[in-house]
Amino acid sequence: MVDKVEKIWMDGEFVPWDNAKVHLLTHTLHYGVGAFEGIRAYKRRDGASVVFRLREHIERLFDSCHLMQLEIPFSRETIVAACLQTIAENGLAEGYLRPLVYIGPGRMGLFAVDNPIHVAVAAWRWGAYLGDDGLAQGIRARISSFMRHSATSTLSKGKICGHYVNSILAKREAMKDGYHEAVMLDQDGFVSEASGENIFIVKNGEVKTPPYGSTILGGITRDSVMELLSEIGLPIREARFCREEMYLADEVFFTGTAAEITPVREIDNRQIGKGEPGPVTKQIQERYFDIVRGEATDHMEWLTRYEPM
Repeated sequence: MVDKVEKIWMDGEFVPWDNAKVHLLTHTLHYGVGAFEGIRAYKRRDGASVVFRLREHIERLFDSCHLMQLEIPFSRETIVAACLQTIAENGLAEGYLRPLVYIGPGRMGLFAVDNPIHVAVAAWRWGAYLGDDGLAQGIRARISSFMRHSATSTLSKGKICGHYVNSILAKREAMKDGYHEAVMLDQDGFVSEASGENIFIVKNGEVKTPPYGSTILGGITRDSVMELLSEIGLPIREARFCREEMYLADEVFFTGTAAEITPVREIDNRQIGKGEPGPVTKQIQERYFDIVRGEATDHMEWLTRYEPM
């Protein structure tokens, strides 16, 4: 259940939470053609409230809309400001931001190119997506029976609303079978990503992650982790790998805005490594949380400060 706050930004104005409504014939509601972002804000140990990689998220939002040939009726700077205003106006020292671009009512059917394009930004309180215990102890995952969309069937580099039906099917299947998360394979049987996270494996001190040129979403947390791995001198390679390599890995971890850096202790009832977060995972977790919550002074370019009201 999302914790209700006071205001949501809609097309340039703040409206009360309960009045943030759309028409039944909103095109995106029927056909899934829209784009969104998930962005985290953190309260650091020094008391500062910061949004993590806000501009990169908004750039990806515009890229997603460009892929779908949707023209956002606001500038990048306006949407950046709207995100900061929304979380500040709601008095949130930390939380989660959800910018959403959607096609409004007008024509129905698949070729509705003249309908208005709307933009909204909501904010709410949100803790660990896969649970505090998942962050600390690791989670259990399973290979999904649902394949990730192929490169010829969709636009995988867009964070597009309709894409997430695929993810929801995989997530529900995994959770109903007693797992925390699903791992999805691509059309060739190689590991793609989880339902909402990118995947890293560690074997003999080397780190691998599926390449950007495959069917994955280009995760902003993924990009951050790759940079942090390079800085601490760990070799990181973008390469395809199969499910067996995950089973035999020393460590597996997921990355994402919601999931942050979550260890995986078991996949398909096979223990990963020692069945607990490994040293690489813990080191990257520590670095990440020191930047967003702690007192680290490097990578301040990743943090946009705001003052909650």
